[in-house]
Amino acid sequence: MQQSASSETLVANGNGNGNGNGAPALSKRAFWALTFGSIGVVYGDIGTSPLYALRVAVLAAGGEHGIVTQAAVYGVLSLIFWSLFIVVTLKYVLVLLRADNNGEGGTLALTALAFTAVGKRTPLVLALGIVGASMFYGSTLITPALSVLSAVEGLNVATDAFEPYVLPITVIILIALFSVQSHGTAKVSALFAPITTVWFLVIAIAGAYEIAQNPRILFALNPYYGLNFLFTHGIIGLVTLGAVFLVVTGSEALYNDLGHFGRRPIQTAWLILVLPALLLNYFGQGALVLLQPETISNPFYLLFPEWALYPMVALAAMATAIASQAVITGAYSITRQAMQLGLLPRMEVRHTSESQAGQIYMPRVNWLLLVGVLLLVFMFRSSSELASAYVLAVAATEWVAGILGFIVIWLLWRWKFIWVVALMAPLIFVDTAFVMASTLKLAEGAWLPVLVGVMLVVIMVTWRRGTRLLAQKTRRVEVPFAPLIKNLEEKPPHVVPGTAVFLTADPDFAPTALLHNLKHNKVLHEHNVILTIENEDIPRVKIRDRVQIEPVSDRFMRITLRFGFMERPNVPKALAVASRKGWQFDIMTTSFFLSSRSIRPDARSGMPQWQDRLYVFLAHNADDASSYFQLPTDRVVQIGTQVTV
Repeated sequence: MQQSASSETLVANGNGNGNGNGAPALSKRAFWALTFGSIGVVYGDIGTSPLYALRVAVLAAGGEHGIVTQAAVYGVLSLIFWSLFIVVTLKYVLVLLRADNNGEGGTLALTALAFTAVGKRTPLVLALGIVGASMFYGSTLITPALSVLSAVEGLNVATDAFEPYVLPITVIILIALFSVQSHGTAKVSALFAPITTVWFLVIAIAGAYEIAQNPRILFALNPYYGLNFLFTHGIIGLVTLGAVFLVVTGSEALYNDLGHFGRRPIQTAWLILVLPALLLNYFGQGALVLLQPETISNPFYLLFPEWALYPMVALAAMATAIASQAVITGAYSITRQAMQLGLLPRMEVRHTSESQAGQIYMPRVNWLLLVGVLLLVFMFRSSSELASAYVLAVAATEWVAGILGFIVIWLLWRWKFIWVVALMAPLIFVDTAFVMASTLKLAEGAWLPVLVGVMLVVIMVTWRRGTRLLAQKTRRVEVPFAPLIKNLEEKPPHVVPGTAVFLTADPDFAPTALLHNLKHNKVLHEHNVILTIENEDIPRVKIRDRVQIEPVSDRFMRITLRFGFMERPNVPKALAVASRKGWQFDIMTTSFFLSSRSIRPDARSGMPQWQDRLYVFLAHNADDASSYFQLPTDRVVQIGTQVTV
């Protein structure tokens, strides 16, 4: 249906009340419930990075021989602390979470804000949005495989006898995780939040105990150690920086999940629990490795006494399954946004909460993700191999978010350019350094998210371009609406009682279904509505702005329904709103006419033949329009036509 950019996009830039996303103020009970829930869903990913991040980074800092030195440990810990402070706390928690689009976050929500800031849909902003979204999908595939594998591998610390069972156990956990998604984020978070909270408390206590044994490790808070290591170790320093980025993976997911919990609950959970627990554990691992360099083989699990090893493996397995939740729910959100922005074909969206509109479940996305994740598990077979692939996907996503954030703060929030540069330029510089560092791992697995990203970019560009070409081609054979109305008034056909609603993308031209109804059935309904659905570049449209009615003649009227990109269009419910504006809508005397198009490739189209075939495949697998617009099945009439593209 027709896409239209809104010039009235509302932006919550941190000056609102309540949960920080334009919603009414939360009660204390609701606020703490959301804060607690966000610990389970939003922070599972970044919260399980201690399982592998410090080990991978220190080994990278040791060069070819992997020798553990004080300079390497201090340098890595310093880089970890300042990465968590700059990338997560400053960039995401304090800045980008304030750049919500009527309560929704994520790369595409930020893209929509950038469109509004620039005043139009520029190719550059659109390209950034597509690249950011595509790379986020790449990280979504890797996160569950990496997190769960790293947890189950803890069994190898206890005994080598468990090694043959690591992959089967990982597969069972992943299948169970994706199988519970249909129950909704609220129920899942209620189950996950207590486990994740226990996880953070346990890793904090373990780290604090080890720090107490060697408090000198806190000297690594000094940024000198990190910068000195980077500038004195050449290519090893850059490789180490790429490995250090593992500690901030998951920060992009907390922004994508903004609509599920709201800004203030997510910020509160980070500052009072998640960040302190992560820092204590990382520095505790560093203190242990300095005292006993041989523990670099698995410093996380070796923080704990032998009797606690099996309980920790079990807790880590649960925590890492939960870690995948943030990117899974983020994938649902970003897919729906892509559909509403015209970048992907229609797919089924199920709302799983009556109170939180952002909590959704998408069956097709869920099972495609599961298949992809399982393929990665069998391809890479270890967390160390997957870590190299992971970093580039997340780094690219965060780099795009930084640039889009710069545009929004400068042009939409109207900050002075010098202040925007002072705030965002250092953040973008850090993101750029991480992207450059992670490209060094292309041959070791970082090619994977690039491949996934390229495939998704091709799909999004093909769908957008094919839809535009199809609209141009059908426009050439369409009949202008105004002359048709005049002709029907002069030579009226047989009139039957009831109301006919004809859906069309362009109300200035007669819908194909109307023309075929007149041509083959030779009848006209007593009342006829030319209905257009417009998708706005805002998450949700206010009820008072939902419906626009324009009388055309005694028998015809135009109605425009507007929906935000975070809403699933419900046409009957929206038409019922029209009764407030004087039009009486009775579903029992109304028929909805849809033109069902069978699309075939055309050798003379404006796209290469392979792209034609890809577009036709996507169109054939899109959800049915009557289901997508929630039309009652017993009131729908579909008239088939064949078109080429």
